[in-house]
Amino acid sequence: MSFRLGFPPYANVAPLVRFLEGEGLEVVHAPPTALNRLLLEGKIGLSLASSVFYLTHQEALGLLPDFSVAVLGPVYSVNLFHKKPLPELRRVALTTESATSVALLKLLLKEAGARPEYRREEGGLELLEAYDGVLLIGDRAIQAYAGLLPSLPETPHELPSAFRGLKVTDLAMAWFRRTRLPFVFAVWAYRLEDPPPKGVVQALRRARRKGLARLGEVARGEAERLRVHPALLEHYLWNFRYHLEAPDRLGLEAFAEALGLPFGPHFYSA
Repeated sequence: MSFRLGFPPYANVAPLVRFLEGEGLEVVHAPPTALNRLLLEGKIGLSLASSVFYLTHQEALGLLPDFSVAVLGPVYSVNLFHKKPLPELRRVALTTESATSVALLKLLLKEAGARPEYRREEGGLELLEAYDGVLLIGDRAIQAYAGLLPSLPETPHELPSAFRGLKVTDLAMAWFRRTRLPFVFAVWAYRLEDPPPKGVVQALRRARRKGLARLGEVARGEAERLRVHPALLEHYLWNFRYHLEAPDRLGLEAFAEALGLPFGPHFYSA
């Protein structure tokens, strides 16, 4: 019987899954909202779970202690594209793929004094014809941002955040300015009553080690798939924190506190 692992179909997890090998492993690719549901229903045994989903189901979920998808500063793939300053936003279209990004956006806009009408929508930047802002995540956000760039700067840190009247607010960078902490977008979670075999966790660690060691190769493959500049993808991927270290745990705890949720993780110990 195979052991089912859940991965979102985004470039930022490519270093974790590209070299995943192990007898009896089955990878399920689905958007974060779908993976969350499959995990809770017991249809996958271990999954990258969105942070807000994990935080609201801590009593039922265990956590791998050394895995995350987090950033300290800009993430580049969780962006609010908007035509007006944040406090003036009246209508905002939300991605249907992520609960964590939506929760973070609502938190940041509330603190900015905005009280917009929110609506879940499928689509990309064309939604700006009807909305003041649109939240895009993952590959769609990268492609939208890359499409706005007239050229790639020599230094990626010089990437612009405004294009001919269109502003781009990177939510992870906004979180960093607020807290000076990393933002954890996803963690590896499992149902407490059914922890994964030790061999599965070891296979994930081997895949991560190889993926990070060959990051240039991974970035080139993802850049070709998304049809964006390889240097942009390389900078994007080396920006991630994949280990849930002490600063990341503090960031996750701060997010829980901001949402009014407790923080008492049950860590995997096998």
